Amino acid sequence: MTGTQKTPHIPRGRAVAAVLALALAVPLAAAASAQAAPAAAPEPLATAQHRATDAPAVRPELPRPTGRFTVGRDTLHLVDKSREDPWVPSAGARELMLSLYYPARGTGGRGTAYTSKAAAKELLAYNELDGRVSAADYSSTRTYARIGAHPARGRFPLVVLSPGFTAPRSTLTHLAEDLASRGYVVATVDHAYEAAGAEFSGGRVLPCVGCAAGGGDSGPRVTADRAKDLSYVLDRLVGGKSGRAGEAGRAGEAGEATWRHSGMIDARRVGVGGHSIGGAATAALMDTDPRVRAGMNMDGGFHTRPDSVDRPFLLLGTTTTTQAGDPYDWGAAWPHLEGWKRWLTVAGSGHFTFTDVPVVLGQLGEHDPAAPISGRRSEEITRAYIAAFYDRHLRGIEQPLLDGPTPAHPEVGFHRP
Repeated sequence: MTGTQKTPHIPRGRAVAAVLALALAVPLAAAASAQAAPAAAPEPLATAQHRATDAPAVRPELPRPTGRFTVGRDTLHLVDKSREDPWVPSAGARELMLSLYYPARGTGGRGTAYTSKAAAKELLAYNELDGRVSAADYSSTRTYARIGAHPARGRFPLVVLSPGFTAPRSTLTHLAEDLASRGYVVATVDHAYEAAGAEFSGGRVLPCVGCAAGGGDSGPRVTADRAKDLSYVLDRLVGGKSGRAGEAGRAGEAGEATWRHSGMIDARRVGVGGHSIGGAATAALMDTDPRVRAGMNMDGGFHTRPDSVDRPFLLLGTTTTTQAGDPYDWGAAWPHLEGWKRWLTVAGSGHFTFTDVPVVLGQLGEHDPAAPISGRRSEEITRAYIAAFYDRHLRGIEQPLLDGPTPAHPEVGFHRP
């Protein structure tokens, strides 16, 4: 069954979160919604203008990870030879690009780039921010993961994160770094031709073909394709459908590269989650893939309701998810989440509150007046609740934070339909 998404037309070139929400909050909405009367556009941002220069004038930084480990980062290019690309069949097999964050020891290795300048140009141009934010500034954002860092000893839970439609995997960096510092291996995934500013092997920045091709019935198809992508990622990182420990890296085509540190992963403790359609795909994945022990959805509309998810599932989103008309279809999906579950809302948040967007662009003078919560509070809340969820269900550590409202996070409401 398909959840109906009601999205008013919003002109591009306005406040960044409002612009991006059109593409990602309820991605690929019904074609009829395009004929609805336009909503009142938000006021243009009154922000400082940044010159597009080669040298960064402003260097934003992600928040420092809060865990006890230093963080390493690798990249891994995967090709699923059993499927052709759904957007560009002529490109051949389906490509995925992963950033792998892992608990590390010592201070070895070298610093990592947030994204390339070429990728930043594509992302900013797509969202009509290239006249207000320079690619040099955006791409210079400071990160904390290090390439070549020595992996920590031991085996750790795996969390796989899928970004929103049109958004690259880089927009989930602060969450990935923080989870890795707390003792998780984290894989963020780029799905070919589905993001503006997605970097693939060989320095390729693939065009977002899906951005222009999306139409009325594409949401369910994209959700299903994403679920297949994520299942293949698990094939390559933790082994076949059984998910037995010790099978990491043995699945897939003979001779295909797998991650060099796959031995760090405890295949019995796997979590998946995502932002927007990445979160919806997580529920679809859990319908068919028993390897996933816990899943979460950050402000993603359900384009296909899960049949039955009997394992823990977290919904973290804006107050829009509880409004009349239920544009995210969370109310209809709720009964199909049959295991432990929470439906949390964050007052003052917007669709991109749960990503790097308000953190990075806020430091570059771009703010969404419709989502007044600050970048600092955005990352604090997102990190706290996502980490608590996975700690509880992949590590068995009780987390009172998930039991009800707390004075430390007054913005967070517990919805119990």
